[in-house]
Amino acid sequence: MTTMTEASVREFKMPDVGEGLTEAEILKWYVQPGDTVTDGQVVCEVETAKAAVELPIPYDGVVRELRFPEGTTVDVGTSIIAVEVAGAAPAEAPAGQPQAAVAEPEPEPEAKPQARQPVLVGYGVSTSSTKRRPRKGPEVTVPAPAQAIETELNGHGHGTVAEKPRPLAKPPVRKLAKDLGVDLATVTPSGPDGIITRDDVHAAATPKPAEPAPAPVAAAAVTPAPVASYDGMRETRIPVKGVRKATAAAMVGSAFTAPHVTEFVTIDVTRTMKLVEELKQDKEMQGLRVNPLLLIAKALLVAIKRNPAINASWDEANQEIVQKHYVNLGIAAATPRGLIVPNIKDAHDKTLPQLAAALGDLVSTAREGKTSPAAMQGGTVTITNVGVFGVDTGTPILNPGESAILAVGAIKLQPWVHKGKVKPRQVTTLALSFDHRLVDGELGSKVLADVAAILEEPKRLITWA
Repeated sequence: MTTMTEASVREFKMPDVGEGLTEAEILKWYVQPGDTVTDGQVVCEVETAKAAVELPIPYDGVVRELRFPEGTTVDVGTSIIAVEVAGAAPAEAPAGQPQAAVAEPEPEPEAKPQARQPVLVGYGVSTSSTKRRPRKGPEVTVPAPAQAIETELNGHGHGTVAEKPRPLAKPPVRKLAKDLGVDLATVTPSGPDGIITRDDVHAAATPKPAEPAPAPVAAAAVTPAPVASYDGMRETRIPVKGVRKATAAAMVGSAFTAPHVTEFVTIDVTRTMKLVEELKQDKEMQGLRVNPLLLIAKALLVAIKRNPAINASWDEANQEIVQKHYVNLGIAAATPRGLIVPNIKDAHDKTLPQLAAALGDLVSTAREGKTSPAAMQGGTVTITNVGVFGVDTGTPILNPGESAILAVGAIKLQPWVHKGKVKPRQVTTLALSFDHRLVDGELGSKVLADVAAILEEPKRLITWA
């Protein structure tokens, strides 16, 4: 029989797979009890508030128990799987579960700190070893709130409450009640914490008119409010969690923290659309994703280069504007799990083919649900292409921590005055939202005007870049 010195159970805890995340949902288990696992083997997929992530086990062993079923949201630091590991130190049994009978080891001279359980590199919950020193001095007994109030209002209380507590009232109110012949025990208090006020005493002293017979309203007052009911055949309730929950919190925080300003411009992008078709035939662009979004992204990067102050963030704690000398270009992507905004790192340094390759990888990874948390951190400016849904434009909300977001509307064939004549042209509307704390109207207008000018005359990509 295998003893606990030869094999013991290790508890693999839910790691913090992002930055400061507190929980994650178990999407899928890749192992079952009895399976053998090796160090680095992926055992499950979890969804955090930022992305879906696969978790590798950090040791070899045999799966003993899966602590939670699929679909369960688990707090960071909670054990999710028990693995029997050969040659490891014995682990504590879960609460409520008896340990196997083993020989009790000899006590050590001093208690050694428990070794940190290996989880993902750089993740995990540390245990504090800080102890408070006992406070010196005489003990002070703090009376209960109700007792303290009674002692203050009624004078020299004895620290205990009588079977029939004395009505709470200040001395002037007690004198008024005595003068008017009002028994305070019969007065209904209206003050805070049940204190009788002067108005209460006057109301009790005033003769009340004869009350009419109880109206149906009195009976209705004691009738409990009807409980809202929902028809499962006509309504569907979807729990808000994961990416959707994080997006909702981020958008609310952004909308009510950063003062948004949105400006619009409608432009003729016929030349840009022609350039897109030409690039699709270019040998250097073969096999790459070439579409209008590629040129729009390049136009925004050029506009930022011409107006670098737009690429900044607001540091509330230090009351500083932090200007970024790099551009991590975010692209809002609609996925089955909700809206995510991965970004292309150092997009300002990329050539057009490199930018096209990065856009293609970003979109395909997002659609597969494999975007990593790191890919969604550190963005500086974002593009959201609402035109793919056939809408003209919108007023986008800033991605938290960023200063601007560009919304691109649908590109449609419309009548347009071109060279003095009305002709059918490819037209779209751009909308730029920016944080008015650090971007004033002039700067925001210049950036939007530069993007529009490039898309109307794409040759400016050469002269302005």
